[in-house]
Amino acid sequence: MATLLARVGSAAFRHRRIVATAWGLLLAVVVTLLVTVGGAFDDEFTIPGSESQEALDRLDELSPEAAGAGAQIVFVAPEGQTVLDPAFTAAVEETLAEAADVPQVAGVVSPFESLSLSADGRAALAQVRFDVAPELLDDGALDALVTTTEPAERAGLETAVGGNAFGTTGVSVGPLEFIGVGVAVLVLVLTFGSLLAAGMNLAIALAGIAVGMGGLLLASNLVTLSSTAPTLALMIGLAVGIDYTLFILSRHRTQLAGGMPPLESAARAVGTAGSAVVFAGLTVIIALSGLAVVGIPFLTVMGIGAAGTVLVAVLVALTLLPALLGFAGQRLAPRPGSRAARRETAAAENTGAGGSLGARWTRLITARPLVTVLAALAGLLVLALPAPQLELALPDNSAAAEETPQRQAYDLVSEYFGPGLNGPLVVLVEDLDPATAQQTLEDVAVAIAGTPTGTPGEFEGGLDGVLVAQPTPLPGGTAAIVSVIPETGPQDEATHDVVAELRTLAGDLEAQTGAEFAVTGQTAVGIDISERLADALLPFALVVVGLALVLLLLVFRSILVPIKAAVGFLLSVAASFGAVVAVFQWGWLADLLGVPATGPVISFLPIMLMAILFGLAMDYEVFLVSRMREEYVHGATPREAVVTGARHASRVVVAAALIMFSVFASFVTIEDVTVKAIAFGLAVGVLVDAFLVRMTLVPAVLALLGRSAWWLPAWLDRVLPDLDVEGAGLAEEPSGTTTREPATAAR
Repeated sequence: MATLLARVGSAAFRHRRIVATAWGLLLAVVVTLLVTVGGAFDDEFTIPGSESQEALDRLDELSPEAAGAGAQIVFVAPEGQTVLDPAFTAAVEETLAEAADVPQVAGVVSPFESLSLSADGRAALAQVRFDVAPELLDDGALDALVTTTEPAERAGLETAVGGNAFGTTGVSVGPLEFIGVGVAVLVLVLTFGSLLAAGMNLAIALAGIAVGMGGLLLASNLVTLSSTAPTLALMIGLAVGIDYTLFILSRHRTQLAGGMPPLESAARAVGTAGSAVVFAGLTVIIALSGLAVVGIPFLTVMGIGAAGTVLVAVLVALTLLPALLGFAGQRLAPRPGSRAARRETAAAENTGAGGSLGARWTRLITARPLVTVLAALAGLLVLALPAPQLELALPDNSAAAEETPQRQAYDLVSEYFGPGLNGPLVVLVEDLDPATAQQTLEDVAVAIAGTPTGTPGEFEGGLDGVLVAQPTPLPGGTAAIVSVIPETGPQDEATHDVVAELRTLAGDLEAQTGAEFAVTGQTAVGIDISERLADALLPFALVVVGLALVLLLLVFRSILVPIKAAVGFLLSVAASFGAVVAVFQWGWLADLLGVPATGPVISFLPIMLMAILFGLAMDYEVFLVSRMREEYVHGATPREAVVTGARHASRVVVAAALIMFSVFASFVTIEDVTVKAIAFGLAVGVLVDAFLVRMTLVPAVLALLGRSAWWLPAWLDRVLPDLDVEGAGLAEEPSGTTTREPATAAR
């Protein structure tokens, strides 16, 4: 591996003009196509094969209007007055008349016709039905609907427009999200002590992001791409792009300071540090692509899209970087006598271990390794304590920013009509006998909601947690929908129970009536997606951990090192989940972080965090431990190898972790709660994994294990391919003779 990559680095260095031109042309083609063709987003969350999705698709065939997007207009009279005041009534009717003329609106139901009035008469709720699904609404349709409330507002009514037609309004990236880039530049300058090196690192990362993001946006014309996907790809690609270049460039400067010629240094840096980059990038790519096994299209595209940006980041680091190193030549070497030169020379000559902060820290934690291990485990477990209480759901309007109309409508509906009206369920009934359809539907409504007691809004019998069941026949007379209003909101666990009870009841009703029943609606679809993702979490975790064991077994040729790495990864993930629960469900620091509302987090957050953190954790594991093993196979004692390897790698790992943390933390400023939660989880996960797990727990465990850490059964040693990540087989000169370590020493 190292020899092959060294040849790639050498070739890119020698043919730097061709390589740089090729990347420039590729970037120009991507940008040209993007400007010409553009991209398109579709925030449709679907789960093929589920009862709710199949029923929703069937409803769209039977009655596109019934399956279309729905909106709500809430009217609230001043305190002490009611909406039945003639002036208010006229203003409401005028608003509804204008709403009926909004493009794509199929119909409007007046609250005075449906008797959708609050118990005190202060509030009225009108329903607006579009003839297309939410993702097919024209640009400006919802804005036009919002402006129709002006007559009601002039009359003195408080109004708000919401409903599932709004849903996710898209994700926008603003200036605050690039604070992390500024922090990254500062960290790079401090790490390298060179503006040229820092600028080259950032420029290469941005080039990779431009190509990767451009390709992803172009792909949106062929596949369904949510507005969240490019933001996640940007966040991940930016972080790994800077880090991968940092790993190789740092090794190159260390070798230049030791007197190695630029060509040989570039080849060796790509061969050694580049091997760590390849394996780290490979783990991220496989983990993100593995999201496809869940079987949910939008998540598959999101994972593969992010994986694509990581792949481009790896390719840029392995080819464009050595080409630019060729242009820079000796100018990247630290100035003689500078602090950077002394530091790099000490690293290149393997001296000055006592003065290195990384070495001092490693000596401190390995002096009493058992105490360090117990203390680190205790800290990780404390951070992970809230994790078991993680609750999942798809985002609804309760998670929107407080100033948005859909959030205001959600709150008003909850206050005056109950939270269940924000997430009605739909029961699709088919194969009805037209002669008895009306009676059948009445019986179904009674079975679901019970029998009216005579008191408005009160029923006896029926399912627990259901307020109203309203049947509506569909054209043709053989199908109908029953709108079911639960007592609780869409994300409430009690609503999940209602869906389960409805499905059980549907089986009984099918036996009694001969009709077919299916529970659907956006709330039911969201519940099905959450359950599918929750069920997939454990298998996915096993696949990811298994992948970690196999890859690290190949890289480190050890049994215990991969096990230790996998356990550390699981602890980092648990700590990240715990922090997410504390902030986004319990409300700790919610105001400081701008969390609009507490409650269940986005359904795909755990599996997405697990996939991304796995790759990032392996970044640090491979880069840090490979340097330790490199020292060990060259004759150092186990503890010396840990300390010296940490001295070589800790500065770069710390810089990489700070860069990733700052990039992810800057995306916490985004208003979209989905991106906010994922960015926060990643920021905490990177911080915990880099500093508490890789920089503290890992050296202590390796020191505790001693030589047994690098033990590998002889039969397995013979079977496993020798990937030579440490670069033992590299030539003294890129084109010259080899000075490979003896086979026994490399074991």
